[in-house]
Amino acid sequence: MSIIRNKNFVMQVVYEDNHLIIINKAPGEIVQGDKTGDEPLVETVKKWLKEKYDKPGNVFCGVVHRLDRPVGGLVVFAKTSKALARLNDMFRNGEVEKTYWALSRNMPEPPEGRLVHFITTTERNNKSYASLTEKKGSKRAALTYRLLGSSDRYHLIEVKLETGRKHQIRVQLSAIGCPIKGDLKYGDKRSNPDGSISLMARRIRFTHPVSGKEIDVTAPLPSDPLWQAFDKIEVQDGE
Repeated sequence: MSIIRNKNFVMQVVYEDNHLIIINKAPGEIVQGDKTGDEPLVETVKKWLKEKYDKPGNVFCGVVHRLDRPVGGLVVFAKTSKALARLNDMFRNGEVEKTYWALSRNMPEPPEGRLVHFITTTERNNKSYASLTEKKGSKRAALTYRLLGSSDRYHLIEVKLETGRKHQIRVQLSAIGCPIKGDLKYGDKRSNPDGSISLMARRIRFTHPVSGKEIDVTAPLPSDPLWQAFDKIEVQDGE
């Protein structure tokens, strides 16, 4: 892993080859442009690639998937159109294993399980709603979760997504009484000082779309003391 710093940006590169680059996104960054007008991570990556390889003209960098703005962790970008097309298919077909870690003030009961909800999203307030029954316009959402450990006040929950719906982990954990720390939108009591929520894209595993080799990348835990308190669990869990 390398941390790239210059006067224009700071970026953490955790994997790179001729076709892919995987970044450890900081909470607060946007992956792709939105109405805020803030520079998205994809543009930062393009600038870095152009600078690193001294490339003339435009640099190709394709967005394969996204993370919500207040979420940190692993984001995959494609450096070639061939990789982009194949990765898009792989994400769509569920061939990419995505593991998230979340902190909640509440312990899930039971401590592990599978959640299936039907999610509807309201654009007006940019919020998703989970229901146990199908509704008009809803999309099926599924994930598995397990409790990895607990501190005095918080519980570490591992989540593996089976589908990729808007705010899926946030709304589904909230639906079982475990809103993510700092996530006021989905029921937590207090915001985090930096505006983040305590959810990170921890690990990603898939078959390389061009070479066929296995890619298995784990993001480092944030330096925040609360996350670091769970560092030993990382070892015990064999991550």
